[in-house]
Amino acid sequence: MSETFNWHKEAERQWDSRSDMWGAKSRMMWEEGSRSSIIPFVKKHMAAGDTVDFGCGDGYGSYLLSLEGCNVTGVDLSKDMVDKANKRISSDVPLRFVQGDLTCLPFQDEQFDGGMAINSLEWTEVPAAGLKEMKRVLKTGGRLCIGLLGPTAMPRVNSYRRLYGEKVICNTMMPWELQKLAVENGWEVIDGEGVYKRGVEPHLIDTLDEDLKQSLTFMWLFILEKK
Repeated sequence: MSETFNWHKEAERQWDSRSDMWGAKSRMMWEEGSRSSIIPFVKKHMAAGDTVDFGCGDGYGSYLLSLEGCNVTGVDLSKDMVDKANKRISSDVPLRFVQGDLTCLPFQDEQFDGGMAINSLEWTEVPAAGLKEMKRVLKTGGRLCIGLLGPTAMPRVNSYRRLYGEKVICNTMMPWELQKLAVENGWEVIDGEGVYKRGVEPHLIDTLDEDLKQSLTFMWLFILEKK
């Protein structure tokens, strides 16, 4: 890529180009795949209210949240994703979608009761800035469910080329790194839960310490609370 590499523009371009592919598989992921445990986890820790879905993609996760009684606003960097998400709007569910950057959100301070950010923080140039922005738009005491791809989510093709010195648009993080980042930026960690690949039986991991559990995950889910 050229010396004038712009993370924001490149991320928008790449996710626009992936919108058809993502839209074709998102329902399966949310209903029976790697994201199927997320909405139950959110329900366990967050009351229904004004909720923002950070990095909403085609809006299927936002739609499922709205069915649980949440008044959902989805935001995504990709215009193509937002266009697809807007097709989910009907008079039966409280949904709206807007285009926006996770590190510069188009919302007021303390606007939302809670939030969800699944595999979106990794796609920011400065993840600490994304956490700060999400904290800004949540009310004090508001909770955020954030999902981060774990060590077994391979291949990490989106970040691999950085090893050659190339510019990439994915900040691969480990769950323990995100946890430390969150605590340092004024969040309290309320709970965590792993999503594992097929074949990993619960009895094989139940006795492990949390750091070992995290090291085996396809995705780790956090519940964070704004202090």
